[in-house]
Amino acid sequence: MVTTDVIVDLQYGDCGKGKVAHFLCKNKKYTHVLRYNGGCNAGHTIFHKGKKFITHHIPAGVFFGVRSVIGSGCVVDPAQFFREIKMLEDGGVKTAGKIFIARNAHVITNAHKAEDKKGGGKIGTTGRGNGPAYRDKYGRTGVRAEKVSSLKPYLVDLYKEWYLPRAGSRGAREKDVKILAEGAQGFGLDIDWGDYPFVTSSHCTTAGALLNGLPATAIRDVWGVAKIYETYVGSKKFQPKGEVFDKIGDIGEEFGSTTGRRRQCNWMNMQTLERAIRMNGVTHIVFNKVDVLRAVKQWAVIDKNKVLKFKTEKAMNDFVVKRLKTLGISKNRVYFSESKERI
Repeated sequence: MVTTDVIVDLQYGDCGKGKVAHFLCKNKKYTHVLRYNGGCNAGHTIFHKGKKFITHHIPAGVFFGVRSVIGSGCVVDPAQFFREIKMLEDGGVKTAGKIFIARNAHVITNAHKAEDKKGGGKIGTTGRGNGPAYRDKYGRTGVRAEKVSSLKPYLVDLYKEWYLPRAGSRGAREKDVKILAEGAQGFGLDIDWGDYPFVTSSHCTTAGALLNGLPATAIRDVWGVAKIYETYVGSKKFQPKGEVFDKIGDIGEEFGSTTGRRRQCNWMNMQTLERAIRMNGVTHIVFNKVDVLRAVKQWAVIDKNKVLKFKTEKAMNDFVVKRLKTLGISKNRVYFSESKERI
């Protein structure tokens, strides 16, 4: 039986999924970590043994010697892929025999990147070729990883990886497969459920993980990740007027890990959060960067189009926990995190 825990960003990306993936890999036993969507347009920041790493393709399992798979829902830039391997090796992380790419994942070409840089400014894309690569995938004109000679040593068939025994193993492979599915971007950027057209080109949902050869019955826990405030990188207007939002951005170091662009900031919206929780089947939730609002000394959420302000951090957290209880998430499954390394 295949068991899968999924990590999904409940906002617009940049919420700390990499940290949560790293924490779960460290504290739970997984046979695989799967990156299930996106390309090099998203960066996961991870602190490992006192060092900072930013990965765009490679899942967090590599830091713990766990088989780390870039799934069929991803698009891969070979040049970026090999740069990441070098970066990890230079940082003391052993990668040999631990990093794999689904043979049917698609490839980002130089032509895709050139095209994206020309037209990406309209909706604020990263210009990394992600959108054009997905377009060609669905237009049936794309290039799969199995056609790129430099990637062949890393290729796997996901059906065989999840369900069939490997050489030298005993019994049916599916008896001991435990997967952590690590998502990219966020629910608010999902191609179907985000604020179209200000979206990415892949499926950023729990359902997106299943598109990598996994059955619905495989899902065990869904870890939703959010910030205690919201951020967004892109061309649409997101940040309201007010000095407090600039302070949040400065203290929270809100700059994109991929592009370096400044992120727009706003209070956390309870309605969009509830929507994301329901549609992704969230069982656990991590709110990151609670220390930022503590430093600003202001606490607020948007609820039913109104800004609700709180006098203390505890009052706001209690409000959030009470609301989550109505969605079936108990208090002991809600985490308010102020650390870059743990939840």
